[in-house]
This record gives sequence, structure tokens and C-alpha cells, in this order.
Amino acid sequence: MIVVGHPIHRVESFEIVAAYTLRVSFEDGLSRTIDFRPVLEGELYAPLQDRRLFDAVFVDPEVHTLVWPNGADFDPATLHDWPVVAEQMAAMARRWAADMPSLPLRKSAS
Repeated sequence: MIVVGHPIHRVESFEIVAAYTLRVSFEDGLSRTIDFRPVLEGELYAPLQDRRLFDAVFVDPEVHTLVWPNGADFDPATLHDWPVVAEQMAAMARRWAADMPSLPLRKSAS
């Protein structure tokens, strides 16, 4: 028997309500508005700073969570409990940003 330490939640639908902000609806009737800007850092999430990519989000019908075309996703329990985990997620994103290698500067042609 598998024992899970937290409730299993499913994203039922979402709506884009502002730049980088989604209203996410869950199977238990909860609807949560999430501003993702503070967590769009690091190798996986930084590409979502491109609005076209961010707005291409969809609900994966198998895992019932938000997924982006580049493979980025969030555990539905994390989304469900966003007010509790938002600061922890933002802190992780700051670490991801600090750990990202800087792109080399292009030398100008002389």
C-alpha cells in the first residue's frame, strides 16, 4: 500500500487573468489566483518570462496540473496550497537565478 503525506489535488481548469497570473480551479471547488512572476527563474522556469511561452500553458489530462510546452510544471498540491508555499518557492527561485551561469558577452566588431 502506498501512503501519501499530503492530499492529492487535481487542476480542473485555469484562466489567464493578467500577465503571468492565472486563476486555477481545483477538483475540490477551490479557485486560487497565482502570480507566477516571483518564481520564473532558473533553467526550467526562466523561459516562462516570455509571455508567449507562459500563455501557452495547458492542463495535462494525465497528471492534472499546469504544464508549459518547455516541460515546466508545478505539483498540483503546491498550486493548491500556494499561499502557504509562495515565499518558499520565491526563495528557491532566487537561488536558481543565482546558480544560473551568466551568458558570455558578445564582443563587438571593431
